Amino acid sequence: MDTILEMRNITKTFPGVKALNNVNLNVRKGEIHALVGENGAGKSTLMKVLSGVYPHGSYEGEIHYNGQEQHFRDIGDSEAKGIIIIHQELALVPLLSIAENIFLGNEPAKFGIIDWHAAETRTRALLKKVGLREDPQTLITNLGVGKQQLVEIAKALSKEVELLILDEPTASLNEKDSDALLELLLEFKAQGISSILISHKLNEVGKVADRITVLRDGATIETLDKDAISEDRIVTSMVGRQLADRFPQREPDIGDVVFEVKDWVVHHHVHSDRTVINGINLNVRKGEVVGIAGLMGAGRTEFAMSVFGKAYGRKISGEVFIKGRKVDVSTIGKAVENGIAYVTEDRKTYGLNLIDHVKHNTTIVNLNAVSHGGVLDDMAELKVANEYRRKTNIRSSSIYQKTGNLSGGNQQKVVLSKWLFANPDLLMLDEPTRGIDVGAKYEIYSIINQLVSEGKSVLMISSEMPELLGVCDRIYVMNQGRIVGEMPAKEASQEKIMRAIIRAEGKTS
Repeated sequence: MDTILEMRNITKTFPGVKALNNVNLNVRKGEIHALVGENGAGKSTLMKVLSGVYPHGSYEGEIHYNGQEQHFRDIGDSEAKGIIIIHQELALVPLLSIAENIFLGNEPAKFGIIDWHAAETRTRALLKKVGLREDPQTLITNLGVGKQQLVEIAKALSKEVELLILDEPTASLNEKDSDALLELLLEFKAQGISSILISHKLNEVGKVADRITVLRDGATIETLDKDAISEDRIVTSMVGRQLADRFPQREPDIGDVVFEVKDWVVHHHVHSDRTVINGINLNVRKGEVVGIAGLMGAGRTEFAMSVFGKAYGRKISGEVFIKGRKVDVSTIGKAVENGIAYVTEDRKTYGLNLIDHVKHNTTIVNLNAVSHGGVLDDMAELKVANEYRRKTNIRSSSIYQKTGNLSGGNQQKVVLSKWLFANPDLLMLDEPTRGIDVGAKYEIYSIINQLVSEGKSVLMISSEMPELLGVCDRIYVMNQGRIVGEMPAKEASQEKIMRAIIRAEGKTS
């Protein structure tokens, strides 16, 4: 098999940190090559070097593509050679149509006038390639995340792609959409297109990758062939140690009920005649981690957000109790005052101020604790931010580093720090380890364990069933806005949870 890409001794330095240190990578024609590593290992930086986001001259080393050394000055140069990158954060314009997005900046035109007929015809052909039956004039905002991801791939295919780079393409997809995307990658492989797949989901990597390159601390650790790929081997290479136990051990010490919701009903935030949450009753005890399992669209996030200051939904009814006392959660401020905190699944949009530093992000929800007479005490703020940076093991140059420049795992720890500082009785965690590597996951599980050992209560939403089984004491199963099952984690299994969901589906159909 011929080599299509060779990156030799790539070194990239930012002020105060060496992000890449003599990294080597070679990709063969028509192979799916996976790139794995912890958050901050240098995977995205390497791909930015390759695609010209970091231009030639800003790094050391050589890039050879189709047998020739390349000096990409920007992303346009690499695209002209057939290297297309699809970033983790989708770069689509929501209020433009599918066709407009696919050909944005690359519009088919005659005499300077856009040929919309040609654009739509080509869009139909591209959508067919990726298995979408949507009308080219459909607005992006009306598509689910899975379909948007396929539009991104169709956009890549419109540019005569030879090497497709996918950065965490399935991070926000459910299992069905993920499988469809992986099947598509295998089809591209059959057509001779090479792919570089960056993913934290090691089971997916094992399913489609021909070879895997592991990065750690900005250096290449090893490249494994398909027959040598095993989850344990990859994990050991990624974190430099055996993670014999993916979940830290904990002896539960469970007390009285801290948080209780009764007859909770929520209607859709736009279509108020549609019931999204239908009569939920649940409770969490002191020192307990309670999980909510369910498929995408079951209403888990909607439930958590509606309890947290009615941040989602309309016509909300029901009662919330903290330590037996009925509390008012009609605004986010009141929910926080009454000891409820919510760590969102979308840390970049709702969890952090990305252009501000770690210090301000840590103290923002509890400014009263670091101020006197309404005036902020900078030294008190400094002390708190450093304490939580140490406590949650945030890897940053200092507390003055912008949160937007941190890796996903460290951003998540800043969000956690922020809500821990609010000192809640109940911490709701929505997909707390999404897009995070196994090493950082372990650290977040340890923080959760620490919290409950201090007598706090945790309600955790996760799409990863092994995570729920490994971390929780008790699991509720949700489907179509209802609780359809409840079981102690010791008695639970993936099969039991799925059975409860399918049984509920049968009743509603």
